[in-house]
Amino acid sequence: MSWAVEEWKEGLSARVLQKIHELESQVDKFKKERQQRQYQLETLEAALQKQKQKVESEKNESAILKRENQSLMELCDNLEKAKQKISHDLQVKESQVNIQSGQLNSCKKDIERLEQELKR
Repeated sequence: MSWAVEEWKEGLSARVLQKIHELESQVDKFKKERQQRQYQLETLEAALQKQKQKVESEKNESAILKRENQSLMELCDNLEKAKQKISHDLQVKESQVNIQSGQLNSCKKDIERLEQELKR
């Protein structure tokens, strides 16, 4: 088949044949360069796609972490409110215990006084 491609060159001068050979060499060189650049382009496009997927994945993870953080902050707020309520309730109960303790002491004194009166 290559002989058919070469037939059109028959009868051309050596100078013209040399120029054709140079041009064909350049064409081959340009084809190889084009293939290399096409490969580089495809490689870069694949890397770009991978980076885009990575960025998207990180955005999704960031959104998940933000939601989780918000949820934990709300939980902390709720726990802080519960702690404050429990602390308040404890103070109220301690106050009640102190009042009742005072009443108990007063009753003990009354009992002791009454017992003393009974003994007399």
